[in-house]
Amino acid sequence: MKKVYEGKTKDVYALDDGNYRLKFKDDVTGENGVFDPGANTVGLSIEGIGKKNLAVSVKFFEMLKKAGIVTHYIRADVENGTMDVKKAKPFGKGLEVICRYRAVGSFIRRYGAYINEGEKLDAYVEATLKDDHRGDPLVTVEGLEALGIMTAAQFEEIKSMTRNITALIKDYLQKKGLELYDIKLEYGVDDSGNVLLIDEISSGNMRVYKDGKVLDPMDLSEYILSE
Repeated sequence: MKKVYEGKTKDVYALDDGNYRLKFKDDVTGENGVFDPGANTVGLSIEGIGKKNLAVSVKFFEMLKKAGIVTHYIRADVENGTMDVKKAKPFGKGLEVICRYRAVGSFIRRYGAYINEGEKLDAYVEATLKDDHRGDPLVTVEGLEALGIMTAAQFEEIKSMTRNITALIKDYLQKKGLELYDIKLEYGVDDSGNVLLIDEISSGNMRVYKDGKVLDPMDLSEYILSE
């Protein structure tokens, strides 16, 4: 295998068959040792969280497969912390799509003059460019078109997919007495130009609350994986 990308929470290797292998790490995003799924830096390491994130991702990818939602997932080896995925090209240099049910994190930092922390949002979808040096700037659909990153039609497709995916995950968590506040997803296109969900769907990519308190990634993973 040839390493083609070294990320914050996982590394990417090229396989001989044209697909890719993701190797999950024990690092999570955050600042000053505090977990934050919206942060653009590694905030802390949690022993064992890499395999937990992989197990959670497999659970959700299999769930989406049954629902007919297209993703890059092929197979996984949880014991070795790896997931094999289809070849897909990210939009631009990487785009993060966030679906929000409550006003927290960067949303409240930006718009706190207009809304109180924790207020409900109606599956609000926004996109940010993956750019650590510029603080992952928010981008509009017009901006995405102007920069040649994607078309308005592709963004509408992604927005629809995001709401469908997030609704399934929200319902699953709700059955366990948990509330999804927000989730971060990523998309790409295959060689035929089809849009598909990429990256991971793990506890490190979402804020989930129980009894009014946010769950840390390890505790959330345990809830998700429990029968």
